[in-house]
Amino acid sequence: MSEASPSTTERHPVDQVPRLARLFPLGLQHVLAMYAGAVAVPLIVGGALGYSAQDLAFLISADLFVAGVATIIQSLGFWRFGVRLPLMQGVTFAAVGPMITIGTTYDITAVFGATIACGLFMILVAPFFSALLRFFPPIVTGTVILVIGVSLMDVAAGWITDNGPSAAPSDLALAAGTLLFIVLVERFAPAGLARISVLLGLALGTLVALPMGKVDWSGVGEAGWFAVVTPFHFGLPTFPLAAVVSMLVVGLVIMTETTGDMIAVGEITGRPVTRQRLGDGLRADGLSTMLGGAFNTFPYTAFAQNVGLVSLTGVGSRYVATMAGGILVVLGLVPKVGAVVEGVPSAVLGGAGVALFGMVAASGVRSLTKVTFTSKNILVVAVSLGVAMLPTVRPEIYAEFPTWFRLIFDSGISAGAISAILLNLLLNGDQLRREPEPASDLSLEPASDPGLEPAAAQAPTSPST
Repeated sequence: MSEASPSTTERHPVDQVPRLARLFPLGLQHVLAMYAGAVAVPLIVGGALGYSAQDLAFLISADLFVAGVATIIQSLGFWRFGVRLPLMQGVTFAAVGPMITIGTTYDITAVFGATIACGLFMILVAPFFSALLRFFPPIVTGTVILVIGVSLMDVAAGWITDNGPSAAPSDLALAAGTLLFIVLVERFAPAGLARISVLLGLALGTLVALPMGKVDWSGVGEAGWFAVVTPFHFGLPTFPLAAVVSMLVVGLVIMTETTGDMIAVGEITGRPVTRQRLGDGLRADGLSTMLGGAFNTFPYTAFAQNVGLVSLTGVGSRYVATMAGGILVVLGLVPKVGAVVEGVPSAVLGGAGVALFGMVAASGVRSLTKVTFTSKNILVVAVSLGVAMLPTVRPEIYAEFPTWFRLIFDSGISAGAISAILLNLLLNGDQLRREPEPASDLSLEPASDPGLEPAAAQAPTSPST
């Protein structure tokens, strides 16, 4: 009997490399699972700032390119950067509100400047963030994630109405049909297709809209097959103080979100995240965010839907994420891809947005299920949600306040996050401590994979709570 190769017997499943016949489709699946969410933010921000189809296509290309680089940094790692786990990186929804406010108050160069400052802040704070985790218990993180999802519903409504006062019946039908199809795919399709239900909904909605004359792909012919994503395409970054402060709040939210995803994927793959590994992962987030500001895109974080995909497939190899990052880089260097995505009708995006942003809000609700709802905790959630909704339902509520104040509080996300942190300190300060997070509830029965030993098989059993 031949002796087993040491690399096969000693290497942890996270560090195993699947054969190429499995590696590429596994990586592509991760790209498909996060693609709709990845391109949504540049579409939202660019559309809100009134950018042309050509500029929107460029923003999408830049986003895909940096998302790929960020994923490679996080999964492969170098020196003290990268958690070295199968995590996919993409632009965070938490930054949407503040970026739109910054862009309309100043211009997009201020958005990129604040993003660079946010990334630098994250790198500097990363070694100490574990000590700050006690300020972000589930009552705070759950409230913030809930606020993000609910606040973004205004964006979905704007897509459906094409930013008008009301929706045309045909647009509302497109949005409703897209949303219904996504729900039906989630209910009846095989698990592999259900993971890309949003992407399938966008594709079908666009096909239905074609004979209705609602699809504009005129920019596809003008876009090139290959282009280099150049840094500072829209001009050198600027650093207004209020814009930077607003984005630093977002940075804390990003670090909290990424910490939860790292802990979850560490449990799933059987490689628990140590304090040093957590710092390395957060440092990589900061570096990627700085690259985002330089390459005309936005702050980056781990994508939770891909953590669920790791659990679903049972394949925990970080090289699968590396392959997915390489695919994203290639897509970012092909401008025609961005032009095709930009041509998707806004009503179709609105229907998908209801599902996508609703999933974000539901994730917040799931986090809040870990909380014992005393009268104090109810007040934290209630007041924070109320403060966050004020600028959403009455956008001009702070019109007479100074610019620095509006940059922070015109975004319901920033206002809600600050309220949740301060209210928790005030009402629960006597109980404030870092509590151990329960193991992720994302663990599912792993699918059989003959090309790689399932990582979830070696994951520790979640303690009951």
